[in-house]
Amino acid sequence: MEVLVSYDVATDTTAGRRRLRRAAQICLSYGQRVQQSVFECSINEMQYEQLRDRLLKCIDKEEDNLRIYRLIGAREQHVEAYGVSRYVDFNDSLVV
Repeated sequence: MEVLVSYDVATDTTAGRRRLRRAAQICLSYGQRVQQSVFECSINEMQYEQLRDRLLKCIDKEEDNLRIYRLIGAREQHVEAYGVSRYVDFNDSLVV
């Protein structure tokens, strides 16, 4: 399944900045960053549950905002990207 994760973490404290870094690290372990606090992930149902649980433990529900969108169908059917794009199709051939 294709999932879009976005978050807004209050960073006016050291704890907030730590939560922001931790949320990014969690998301990077499941997908790729497409904007500062937006990640696209191609994951299965178990990975989705793990991702959601890890992020919910990371954020402060009183100060932060987390949104997870399940995209139905292929990414190409739902995403229009303009400008600089850093998307990498991991299902395509990669040249190193």
